[in-house]
Amino acid sequence: MNPEHAAEALAAPPLWTTLPFAGYLLLIAVAPLTFAHFWEHNRNKLILGLIASVPVVAYLLLVEPHGLEWLHHALREYVAFIALLASLFVISGGVYLRGSLAGTPLVNTAFMAVGALLASFIGTTGASMLLIRPLLRANERRERKVHLVVFFIFVVSNGAGMLTPLGDPPLFLGFLRGVPFLWTFQLLWPWALVNGALLVIFNVVDQRVLNREEKERPGSQLEQVQAVKEPLRIDGALNFLWLLGVIGVIYGMGRFGAQIAHDEDLRSLVQVGGMAAMAALSLLTTSKQCRTANQFSWGPILEVAALFLGIFITMVPALKVLEAKGSDLGITEPWQFFWATGLLSSFLDNAPTYLTFASLAVGAVNDMDPAARLSADHLGGLVDHPTGALFLIAISCGAVFMGANTYIGNGPNFMVKAIAEASGVRMPSFFRYMLWSGLILLPLFVIVTLVFFRAG
Repeated sequence: MNPEHAAEALAAPPLWTTLPFAGYLLLIAVAPLTFAHFWEHNRNKLILGLIASVPVVAYLLLVEPHGLEWLHHALREYVAFIALLASLFVISGGVYLRGSLAGTPLVNTAFMAVGALLASFIGTTGASMLLIRPLLRANERRERKVHLVVFFIFVVSNGAGMLTPLGDPPLFLGFLRGVPFLWTFQLLWPWALVNGALLVIFNVVDQRVLNREEKERPGSQLEQVQAVKEPLRIDGALNFLWLLGVIGVIYGMGRFGAQIAHDEDLRSLVQVGGMAAMAALSLLTTSKQCRTANQFSWGPILEVAALFLGIFITMVPALKVLEAKGSDLGITEPWQFFWATGLLSSFLDNAPTYLTFASLAVGAVNDMDPAARLSADHLGGLVDHPTGALFLIAISCGAVFMGANTYIGNGPNFMVKAIAEASGVRMPSFFRYMLWSGLILLPLFVIVTLVFFRAG
């Protein structure tokens, strides 16, 4: 790209073009709380997303010289993004953990630790749907179970999905924009600190809750929870092979895609086709009884597809504005990126939040180092820049960790809440859940800031 074309490409769209994106994200945050009945239909989500997209599409196609290129790039990312989520959703929905464990504090903690490892490879949504029901069955004799579900959301549904781009949607979007597949292992130490601390805190809390039940109820509660009615076994284990296939497709195309095909559209098509093939094999080789036992339905993934179509389209000009003018916001330190990304991810979807602040980081690095000439379309440039890499680590941690701050911070949160309530657990309200997260998570995030992101 010659300098004149590069300067033209980095010219910021007018600020009004960011309003559909901001309005649509606000709608996503408010709608489930204000007009839930209307919002529960995926068709309505899709219609509202398309309405929000109309002014952006009109601007990109009729006014912006590079608009068609930007829109094409966004839609290609959308297809790959949905293909990943759908393949992981279908494959994890074919694995059913039959039986139950003893619901002791040690076993519960070990079970969540397994989820903390598993979520990075099958996604936080897949791990949550796979493990929440066995955890509830293991503790069905316990009276107080709210803390079990709250910590499950903290760990398995959020903080665990950090070691690979498969773990959480923000990291996969980064991968689609050029972040190397194995780069996310840079996040190992923040992942270990947060999840390790949460598991220790959970074990202490769970033991105290069980001890309290021992005093309040007649008989030995420990003996009751140790009684296992049916040993744990796995139905649909062949799906782990298809899961390895998805990992192989993603890693292979990220590592060798340029050698396989020079055209980006063709590489994306091969990647999407590979993931779709793994999902199809899962559907063909998994019994209907297994998916029925898992209460598998297409509703959740259709909801994600409907929501994110509007997000991917409306965020195009917003990302370009941040890339060009991001330094004007004064966010120039890693700790600022961590908290700004995290707080926004608490109330809006963490995937577009990640891209928003990654674009802001690109603008900040270009302002500090004009010779860098980074682009939000290729975040791999941040990885190769020493300051940019630290910004991206902070953004990744904020987006993944702080999705646990509220029920609406990450998709699996509400799904786990609904399953727990269907099993008879009286989950805290929206604001009482925030009291849990405020007391437990926010002090932990302060420690993360001091250890990894403090200024100077």
